[in-house]
Amino acid sequence: MRHVFYLLLSLALLSALILAQDSASKKKEASSAPDSKTLDHPAFRLINPDTLAKPLGGYSQLAEVTGGKTVYIAGQVALDRSGNLVGKDDFSAQVTQVFENLKAAVQAAGGDFHSIIKLNIYCAEGVDPLQTAVFREVRDHYVDTVHPPTSTFVIVKRLVRPELLLEVDAVAVVPK
Repeated sequence: MRHVFYLLLSLALLSALILAQDSASKKKEASSAPDSKTLDHPAFRLINPDTLAKPLGGYSQLAEVTGGKTVYIAGQVALDRSGNLVGKDDFSAQVTQVFENLKAAVQAAGGDFHSIIKLNIYCAEGVDPLQTAVFREVRDHYVDTVHPPTSTFVIVKRLVRPELLLEVDAVAVVPK
């Protein structure tokens, strides 16, 4: 009787081991498959892994370049193509001009706004913190809000010209 008990116990443990291996295999397949937290683009991946805090404010935690060419876009400010300031004392107008400049820059490199994988935002200290919502509203007209680029938002003492309220530089990945 004892032998039957040990045989049944062994079979139960073996079954549990097989089920555990099958479950682990399925988890591995699922974790390598794209989900709503990962954007697989032909040239890059934007990722929000479960091992990091969920980003607040619309950005991705990681960008991985997998192909294409990397393009670095210098800090863009609210100057039109003639060098004239757009939106003196108007944060929304300045943000819009900055994003139009970024769009023109990435297009000149052969991409579009969805090619941008990283934004660095420098906002002048005197800007009302409530303007962050205005920034996000304008930005969201340009970026993929489901899989937004990685982002850093920094408040700085001032920008190179005192009438500038915002500067944004970017990294993009475009087809070769």
